[in-house]
Amino acid sequence: MEKLKPKLFSVMKTYTKEQFIKDVISGIVVAIVALPLSIALAIASGVGPEQGIYTAIIAGFLISFFGGSRVQIAGPTAAFATIVAGIALQENGMSKLFWATIIAGALLILMGLLKFGSLIKFIPYTITTGFTAGIAVTIAVGQLKDFFGLTYPEGLVLIETVEKAEAVVHNIGTFNWQAFLVGMICLAILIVWPMVWNKIAKVTDKSNKAVKVIVKVFVSIPGSLIAVVVGVLMVKLGGMNVKTIGDLYTISNSLPKFVMPTFDLGLIKGIIPDAFTIAILAAIESLLSCVVADSMVNSKHRSNMELVAQGIGNIGSSLFGGIPATGAIARTAANVKSGGRTPIAGMVHAIVLLLILVVLMPYASWIPMPTIAAILLQVAYNMSGWREIVTLLKSAPKSDILVLLVTFFLTVIFDLVVAIEVGMVLAAILFMKRMSDVTDVQSWKYIDDENDADHIDLKEVPKNTRVYELSGPLFFGVADKIMNISVDNAHNCLVLRMRSVNAIDATAMRNLDKIRHACRKKGITLILSHVNEQPMNVMKKSGFYDKVGAENFCAHIDDALKRAESLASK
Repeated sequence: MEKLKPKLFSVMKTYTKEQFIKDVISGIVVAIVALPLSIALAIASGVGPEQGIYTAIIAGFLISFFGGSRVQIAGPTAAFATIVAGIALQENGMSKLFWATIIAGALLILMGLLKFGSLIKFIPYTITTGFTAGIAVTIAVGQLKDFFGLTYPEGLVLIETVEKAEAVVHNIGTFNWQAFLVGMICLAILIVWPMVWNKIAKVTDKSNKAVKVIVKVFVSIPGSLIAVVVGVLMVKLGGMNVKTIGDLYTISNSLPKFVMPTFDLGLIKGIIPDAFTIAILAAIESLLSCVVADSMVNSKHRSNMELVAQGIGNIGSSLFGGIPATGAIARTAANVKSGGRTPIAGMVHAIVLLLILVVLMPYASWIPMPTIAAILLQVAYNMSGWREIVTLLKSAPKSDILVLLVTFFLTVIFDLVVAIEVGMVLAAILFMKRMSDVTDVQSWKYIDDENDADHIDLKEVPKNTRVYELSGPLFFGVADKIMNISVDNAHNCLVLRMRSVNAIDATAMRNLDKIRHACRKKGITLILSHVNEQPMNVMKKSGFYDKVGAENFCAHIDDALKRAESLASK
């Protein structure tokens, strides 16, 4: 049984000074990685830049402290950007976002306490792939305005992705080549910087220690930070006509403050679906990140404790002005690569961000909007998972491809709530269809029935006995197939072979009882062979077992046929 205990408390038993130093260094590196991402994702979510930092500080610290993973780094992620923007840009948007995040946090804690950590696996891969790719497209489309330096009519507020795409087309005449130049150079840096330094690291792998240390330092510097510096220098020194964060937002370097909007039951009722979506997304993303991290550090996370921690982190983030948070795979991977091996690294990352907020946040107003757009375009590309989609389109069954495409297009055209709801219902229906296709109720063939020797069963069947082979799960979608079993006076024994039936539900059980009732009326003995554990439990609980009689339940088909033969001889 998995312990409901923070990983921090376990790893501290064997904690060393050497590991503390590694965790501190890793925490600093991850904070540098998280800084521009937190700002960019907050802007993409329709809130102020500092709220992204608040989220990374509060949620990042709490989730590391209470979490079930050794190396998980939490904060704002791209997965939440569209749904948060959809809430925040509404009337009373910030109050709605506050309560949606609080409710989502409570749901996550409840999921953890009820040991729901393992149930996340029941969300199909096609749905997660579809909505993740859809989110990537919505983020990318949302960045085109700033990347091209477009100017929209004053007061125009756009929430839907289709509306944003139409606005780009309608306002393309306001294209700003200077903004586009800044965006392209920053995007090039984001792509080229890690490639160049990783190649240099391979070339200098056998060099002296000093060279390797220098190269390692440059490798650890995120391309996003370099892009921010270059973007600021281009605009400041080049005198370019490019909008910056400071032109659009009032930035504060004050510490996170406790907030508590007025309780409004009507408002809260309206955001329940969004709260559920945030909770499900947070659970999926965080546990996915934990699985990836486990493979990197040869560890095993505590999924239920991680869900509780995610809930605590999201409630804490909301109470101090932040937005929803979850485990971030890229930042977690950076933590592992930098030597972090305990939750201390995540806590240090939050503390370093707090120091940056107080000291450097005012300078964030200098960051050009095309630079932010370039960072988010790269985030969208990295999360799109286009390679996985191509593989699925080539190799997956048609039903899985349908779920993938429907989830993807609903995410882009409508929103994530609709996409997940419809995707899950569609996946369930198609799964039931697939199960019904493999479920069969067939009579054994006999020489008297058919002269085709290929269809004659090899076992010798007693006279006046009919045998039916049942296979596959018996549930409401296939319950009607049970009624195909023939009950007639030409036989005095009916044998149902159920070795391939691994599950049965109430609807199928009801139809099976109808067969039993028909047999009793016509004086036919019903015999069941090789009933598996789950169907047997259902039969006993429903009273079917007692009505049929324990003597008519046989472990093997041979025993069932002997039972039929003994009854025929009487």
